[in-house]
Amino acid sequence: MRTEELIQLLATDAGPVPARDIEQRFAMASVAGIAGAGVLMVALFGVRQDLVQTMGLPMFWGKMVFAAALAAAGVALLRRMARPGMAVGHAAALLAVPPLVLWAMAAGTLSQAEPAERMALILGSTWRSCPFNIALLSVPAFIASFWALKGAAPTRLAWAGAGAGLLSGALGALVYALHCPEMASPFLAVWYLAGMALPTALGAVLGPRLLRW
Repeated sequence: MRTEELIQLLATDAGPVPARDIEQRFAMASVAGIAGAGVLMVALFGVRQDLVQTMGLPMFWGKMVFAAALAAAGVALLRRMARPGMAVGHAAALLAVPPLVLWAMAAGTLSQAEPAERMALILGSTWRSCPFNIALLSVPAFIASFWALKGAAPTRLAWAGAGAGLLSGALGALVYALHCPEMASPFLAVWYLAGMALPTALGAVLGPRLLRW
């Protein structure tokens, strides 16, 4: 068979890909990830009993906004990495904004605290379990994000996998905030990011294996 005939055969009945198909896939993955993390959180940890009162605290919403902003930046990056040849552009820089803001808040809090209180602000009472709980709650979004990428055409597989892991970690942290008793910005700046780093690293390792096409 000649090359021209093969191309014509492959192109037969081929229709255009919907313009927003990738965005729709990531939207579905995010919703599925949040729902799955919510089910896991309720089953394994439960919602904190004083949630209604806690919602009146600014730092509670700070946790939520931080995780949501990082998830939004992750989607912005992934939608570009899912398309072959598309430059990352300013999407990568957006990822740095939420951590930098949180680190600045943490530095301000630590600078105003007494030296004897600083370690307690960093460790809180749940530092041993927090990163692993976030990583556990990220599993549904991790699976859904890789499903979304498999329907696209990423070429930087390790980076795409890391992006999927970061998105899933951010969504896991978003849901975990409904259970987590910690409010100090130094704690969040260390252990929430550590929890997101676990699925990010796993995604970087699995990306070249699971996203190959």
